[in-house]
This record gives sequence, C-alpha cells and structure tokens, in this order.
Amino acid sequence: MAMKFNRIALGGMVSLGSSLLLPGCAFTENGHTSPYHPGPVIGQGVGVTAGVVAGNVAGIGVGAVEGAAAGVAAPFDPSYHMVRHWRTETTPDGRTIQVPVDILVDQYGREVGMPAATGNSPVSPPIVPPK
Repeated sequence: MAMKFNRIALGGMVSLGSSLLLPGCAFTENGHTSPYHPGPVIGQGVGVTAGVVAGNVAGIGVGAVEGAAAGVAAPFDPSYHMVRHWRTETTPDGRTIQVPVDILVDQYGREVGMPAATGNSPVSPPIVPPK
C-alpha cells in the first residue's frame, strides 16, 4: 500500500515539476502560441474554466453569508418607525373619544402598508368577537 502511494506521489511531483520547468513552447515573440503545440492554449482554457468555477463557488459562499447577515439585521433596521395619529370618533351613547391609529412608515415617511404591531392600524384585519 505504501509503495503504491509513493509511486502516485512521485508521479504527481514529476508532472508538477515538469509543468513548471518546461513551459518553453507557450509563447512566440508575437505572444501567440504555436499551432504545432496547442497544449498551452488548452491549458489556459482549462485554467480559466477552473478559475470561473472556483470563483462562482466562492461567490455562492459569500452571498449566502451576506444574505444571512442581512436577514438577521433586518428586525433591527431603524429605518422603519411607527407614526401615531389620533382619530376622533363618537360612541353610540354620544361621547366623543380619541382613538389612536398607528401607521408603520419607512425612512421617507411613506406608509408601508402592513399592519402595525399594536393592532390598531388602518390596515389591521378587523377583530371579530367570539360568539
């Protein structure tokens, strides 16, 4: 078993060393490869493909981490806040009362259009008393 591993390791070192020491046919004085030695062109293509794949894998990892961080930070986003307006209503017995209406707005003061957490916003679903 050890002999087989040594043979594989030695073969890998020889091929790596030869690829680093013997790239003489890669370029001519014009910077193009020779049509009689297409190995460097194929090697560059394989290298570019490997780089693109590795870059996309790294990009997926970074995107996942940044997305998770944005998701965790979203509840603590201070750009949304509550605006309370008071509406005057008259009860059936004739009294006039002030009723709070909470509206969730974004950083520019525009209504978000989702129910406020207090449950007394104009877009909150109506509360139906149990029967």
